[in-house]
Amino acid sequence: MKKIGLALGGGGAKGFAHIPILEVFDELGIKPYCITGTSVGAIMGALYASGHSAKDIADMLGHLLTKSENSSLKDFFRNKEMFKFLQLIDPQFSLKPKGLIKGDKLLGFLTEQLQVSTFKELKIPLKVVATDFWNKQQVVFESGELLPAVRASMALPYIFTPVILDGQVLVDGGLVNNVPHDLLSPKCDIRIAVDITGNHTEPKDRVPTPMDAVFHTYSVMRDAMSQEKRSNHPVDIYLEPPLVDIDMFDFHKADTIYRQGLGAKDDFKRKLDRLISNKRPLSGWLRKT
Repeated sequence: MKKIGLALGGGGAKGFAHIPILEVFDELGIKPYCITGTSVGAIMGALYASGHSAKDIADMLGHLLTKSENSSLKDFFRNKEMFKFLQLIDPQFSLKPKGLIKGDKLLGFLTEQLQVSTFKELKIPLKVVATDFWNKQQVVFESGELLPAVRASMALPYIFTPVILDGQVLVDGGLVNNVPHDLLSPKCDIRIAVDITGNHTEPKDRVPTPMDAVFHTYSVMRDAMSQEKRSNHPVDIYLEPPLVDIDMFDFHKADTIYRQGLGAKDDFKRKLDRLISNKRPLSGWLRKT
């Protein structure tokens, strides 16, 4: 069996689009040889690497939604209710806050769902990316305590308080490596990257709001780095689920994000099945798809 490396990109609520991609692995009856992830990609990667299926992950996240007792997985993604997001919000009350949200409640939720506490306990090797804020450097975790690494990887500056580890102030890994396919093991025969950046349909001459200015600037920076990395570290399949008009905090659009993510599923499944079944030789053009 060919060794498959899977890189899951960051993007906040857009991470629901990772679930259809993980479903493909479950449906083909295969598992990645290794996973790398940044921010929400680190969360999804940790959940999957701990042994949970794509359906398990969707069900876990479904606990954050208001839904009927007999609702199915499909109902979960069709549910129009808002997230019970306040369950995971722990505001930072301080005259000099280090972030708007402490993140302890989210960490507790992940601890309960993962049921593992270290990288060593994972069923699939995982690498998690964070950023050393003051040294402006990438920090890669692949051993030791799992949850602090994941928490650091998603610590979007000023939204979440940073994580202090070994004298380093760690924040969101998307600042340095949002789709970390370059960190996949060299032993991989097939490399797959999932970029959930998406697109917006707003008129290009519209004056941005202050919120647009902050987060779109962040997206521009990440996109530029991703394109450069893609040129220098080609992969066999580069997936960009067709996400449209989704922002990183649109958690209430979980069903929409999932459905948009499905737009990449069938084509990905065909390509991956072709590669693992040796139905077609690996070639240069495929590395650009």
